[in-house]
Amino acid sequence: MKRAVDHSAMIIAGYTTPWSAASGQSVSLHLSSVEPVRTVNVRRLDLPSPRSMDWPMQFDSASCAHRDFNQGSFLRISANEVRKAGCLKGISFELLLTQNESPRTILKHGPLSLLLRNGKVVLEIDSIELELLPATKHSWLTVTVENDDECLAVEVRGHDALYPIHFRRRIDAVSWKNLSQDILFGSDGEDKCPTLNARFAAIKLLTEDGEVNWTFPTLLPRGNILDKNRMLVLEVLNNPTFCVTSLRWDGSGFDPRIAPTHYDAIHCHDDDMGPLDWPASVIAEVPAAAEPGVYAFEVTCDSGKEDIVFFVSTREARAPLLFVIPTATYLAYADEFLPPHLYEWLCEDRGQRFAVDNNLRSLYDYHSDHSGVSLCSYRKPKATLRADYRYPLCGCPHNLPVDLHFLRFCHDNGIAVDIMTDHDLHERGPQSLMHYKAVVTGSHPEYVSMEMEGALREFLSSGGSLAYLGGNGFAGTVAFQDDLMELRRSPLEAGRTWDGPVSEQALSITNEPGGYLRNRGRGEFSLVGGAISLMGFSGARPFSRTPASHAPKHAWLFEGVSNETFGDSGMVLGGAAGYEVDATDPHLGTSPGVVVVARATGFPDDFFHDPTRWYQGGEDEQNSRRCAEMTIRHLAAGGLIFSASSVAWCGALPETGEMNDVGVITRNLLERLSMDRS
Repeated sequence: MKRAVDHSAMIIAGYTTPWSAASGQSVSLHLSSVEPVRTVNVRRLDLPSPRSMDWPMQFDSASCAHRDFNQGSFLRISANEVRKAGCLKGISFELLLTQNESPRTILKHGPLSLLLRNGKVVLEIDSIELELLPATKHSWLTVTVENDDECLAVEVRGHDALYPIHFRRRIDAVSWKNLSQDILFGSDGEDKCPTLNARFAAIKLLTEDGEVNWTFPTLLPRGNILDKNRMLVLEVLNNPTFCVTSLRWDGSGFDPRIAPTHYDAIHCHDDDMGPLDWPASVIAEVPAAAEPGVYAFEVTCDSGKEDIVFFVSTREARAPLLFVIPTATYLAYADEFLPPHLYEWLCEDRGQRFAVDNNLRSLYDYHSDHSGVSLCSYRKPKATLRADYRYPLCGCPHNLPVDLHFLRFCHDNGIAVDIMTDHDLHERGPQSLMHYKAVVTGSHPEYVSMEMEGALREFLSSGGSLAYLGGNGFAGTVAFQDDLMELRRSPLEAGRTWDGPVSEQALSITNEPGGYLRNRGRGEFSLVGGAISLMGFSGARPFSRTPASHAPKHAWLFEGVSNETFGDSGMVLGGAAGYEVDATDPHLGTSPGVVVVARATGFPDDFFHDPTRWYQGGEDEQNSRRCAEMTIRHLAAGGLIFSASSVAWCGALPETGEMNDVGVITRNLLERLSMDRS
């Protein structure tokens, strides 16, 4: 359906293309606003005091209109393609209905419609309306509509042996031949009602010249689907989900690369969204001398202003340290729906409210038919990606504002860092790291592609170091294709996120397994030594040094820290260890070389354990492991890996012009890593 942007919560919304640019490139800003835009400026956000930039800019005020967007995926065979197919005798397709609120359209062609209404499949043609059969959810059906002179026949055959369905209805004195209109699957074509939540497969046109067949590939296509014999086009609109099980899946395997015919279906949802294509309101030229950093278009109207964030990514090494911005995590969380009736909001945030008002979904949310959202584009308003964002589940900053706090700390303390997004690292590979001494992460680098993780491992094996300044990092696998990112969740990822079926863990972009990297022999335990152990939204805890931290090999990290306990304040839940924290586990892959140098304990009871861990000692051992563990590992190639083990760590850094123990430790670490490789 087409819907106008609801600006009740945010007067201005927009996105940039690209999301990450290099110096010398241009960045386009695509806006929707219900008021005239008065000014647009570029500001750099990662400095202690955000600074306006005097960049060349083209501003088209006429393109700052109130925009709309399409929501709901469906399929279409255009009238032109139908004419190419020849004299149409019938349409056949496989259908699996999911959760729908009536009414919905299953099939529409000219005067003929198959509808879902009041729990029934209904046929409408001309002035005739017939209830055919009860709608059966989550059971595959083959639907065939045929035309023979003055007779129309509709057949529905079910494929559940325990609940057999075979329905055939012949309607005399009704003729259906209409080649001048589109054939639509899952949409009425007029936006009168939402699109259909359903799976489709094996779509066929029956013509006098034979069949035209479309097969859905397991790999996400970059365009529409072609019939192999006659190259006729089946259009796929608004990002439905590919690589899902079809009627042919029999449970004998879970890999679409081995049995592609088991995964030749497509799942359409009424809240799917494709990449937006709003016109450019502003085009800014990034100067060749522009420094890598976090920037934003500051857009003002009479009644308010908003920042639309983008990044300038380095193309060559200018500093010894490289900060990798976790845009995969930012995009996974962007516009999280967080239905207030399911989750207690501890604070109001206008971006979160904007997501609810516009029925947006993040990769943490469910579709309306209770299947998980697995695919999204950065070409959309990311209303929760702001410097002043507050996460309603914890009432404090999360993701970008915490990472900005770290970058401002670096500028305030003369620590030189280059900036690159993780998506850029994915595309450029290990060679983009070779001239750096260390890679530094943000507060929550939760999602990585196999290419990103492989590049880091190659960098570390060649003598580089890693400062992992967050928690719950390097955990989930994502894949990229152009502006799209995909995430498939494992059934073991219990909590507030959706769980995908084991049979549908494969990513449609690559067909490789999704879910946790650790299930592929990679990921957080083998890379940084620990993984998420606890998660909670109440008070964070301080860290206390361990005896190992006083050994000469590690004492440099704490030079200038007089207290054994540190980190009892911060912008994220009031401390240095909180929200999500990591701990070691030798049974899950922590290397013997990982040394715990500080530990946080005493977490409130509402911090719950990672459900994927098993404790041989039972509840007593589990309770003894309610901790966050800061670690160091010295590598054979000469580098080291530091893990802060907490999403809240960067939030506990001092404000500009101040210093505290968390700041001293972080400064000691980064200054050490800025030195030549040993």
